[in-house]
Amino acid sequence: MKARNAGLAFEQAHAEFENAWRKPKHTAIELAPVNVNKVLSERYITDKPIRLTGSLLWDMERKKAWSPDLYIPYVASSARSWGRSPEIDGFEKFQRTSMQKGWAVPQEGQINEDVYIDNNHRRVLFLGREYLETDQGEQITASKFQPLFHVEHAVGGTEDEPTNLWRIVVLSEAYAPEIAKTFVKMVAAGWLPGFLEIYIQRDLGVSLKRR
Repeated sequence: MKARNAGLAFEQAHAEFENAWRKPKHTAIELAPVNVNKVLSERYITDKPIRLTGSLLWDMERKKAWSPDLYIPYVASSARSWGRSPEIDGFEKFQRTSMQKGWAVPQEGQINEDVYIDNNHRRVLFLGREYLETDQGEQITASKFQPLFHVEHAVGGTEDEPTNLWRIVVLSEAYAPEIAKTFVKMVAAGWLPGFLEIYIQRDLGVSLKRR
């Protein structure tokens, strides 16, 4: 994939996300930025000093994108990623599939996604797909227990005071308040996102205890 095409692929993916975001019938939710070091110091006890940087948050995002079963096991299982393109001018792309729990229904199903990574601006786009073809030529069909959805994960703030950014747009036929309530409830708990707790303990070797 040539440099120009790599950047163009991300921009096309970003345009698809934004177009979906603007449709009134879709359920679009953007969580408030999480000041990770503030939450870490106020809500957790650690067994050793730790301060997260923007680079560490981005390392986590890249690993989580490729291995959702390791970093969001409370949502995803049986995950597989393939077809990662070489990084060109900061852009990468691959595909993944996983079994995931429903946002607002007590079911689990197959989720297919095209994944686009922008290392320059530290953001990842996950675009939900009804069908994907694996690297072995197998066609995988997404489950229909909930609408397709697109997600953006990103690192904001500064290198020393980074923030975790997250937004989702569910491609619903009409705005679904029950889905929005699910995410509002998550934020109200006041903890770090679960994947950050896992990364801190699994990759950084720091034990956490909620206050």
